[in-house]
Amino acid sequence: MAENESPESNEDPPKKSGKKGVLIAMVVAALAGGGGFYASFSGALLSPQQTPEIATDMPATALLPGPEVAFISIQPLVINVGANGADRFLRFQAQLEVRPESEQEVSALMPRIVDVLNGYLRAVDVSELQERAALVRLRAQMLRRIQVVTGEGRVRDLLIMEFVLS
Repeated sequence: MAENESPESNEDPPKKSGKKGVLIAMVVAALAGGGGFYASFSGALLSPQQTPEIATDMPATALLPGPEVAFISIQPLVINVGANGADRFLRFQAQLEVRPESEQEVSALMPRIVDVLNGYLRAVDVSELQERAALVRLRAQMLRRIQVVTGEGRVRDLLIMEFVLS
């Protein structure tokens, strides 16, 4: 029997790679994804009873009621931040988000607010101003100082409009 068997008959024929199956699976997945997107986008998945109705006769302000706020501009500040005579300047401009009923009181305290911002920004090191995450940290510090000057509950937020180091 050993004579009848050749060495080639013991080996299995080489198998083909499954590239064709992978390609078919990718095409089916793409078609299923596209069909699902179209069905949800066109509203075919929702029955007419489930389709949300959009009120078109209501004014836009009634659709999206927002909190009542007032904004107070802080005069632009140009601050020399360089140490030892370095010519580095910070241009800073911001607005305060306040409650409408507190607008007059906060506006009356604006000289104190500008003073506290000047003092704080002059004390900050230039290397700290150049960090990417510095603006978030500085904003939180400035807002807290402003809230201390104006009293709790009057200033909601500090919106930084311009922060340029040159």
